[in-house]
Amino acid sequence: MRKIALVLAAAGAATIATPAAAEGEVRAEVRGGIIWAFDESEATAGAAVGYDFDLGETTFAGVELSGDKVLVDGADVAFGTTARFGTRLGDSGKLFAAGGYTFGLDDDAGDAWHLGAGYHHKLGQSLYIGTEYRHFFADFEDADALNLVIGATF
Repeated sequence: MRKIALVLAAAGAATIATPAAAEGEVRAEVRGGIIWAFDESEATAGAAVGYDFDLGETTFAGVELSGDKVLVDGADVAFGTTARFGTRLGDSGKLFAAGGYTFGLDDDAGDAWHLGAGYHHKLGQSLYIGTEYRHFFADFEDADALNLVIGATF
């Protein structure tokens, strides 16, 4: 399943980003937040790289590769591929929906599909701050997880 998700993400990124390369935005993000499932919560930290491209004056789409870690001993980094679609709010805001697949380094790391939404606000030439919410859909043996992060995008 991981190989399929990676191939689909790479093919989608290449197909979508190549024609629009002249009118887009490469981005790198650092983020931190909280993830919770059942009655437990833990801190998280992560990073992502992505590409947003224009679909018109007010809409954009993007692709992202990410790595996030639950900040507890023994937790593996979870890697993800995410697509996003959104709208610009004025000159400074980006509101978007996101969805993708997250997988761990080994077979025990809890692979899951995720859906979410977020908002980034531009502070300067290429600096955004923002927040994003993701809902991870686990298989029937595990509980779904919820994640809320804040971050800076360059």
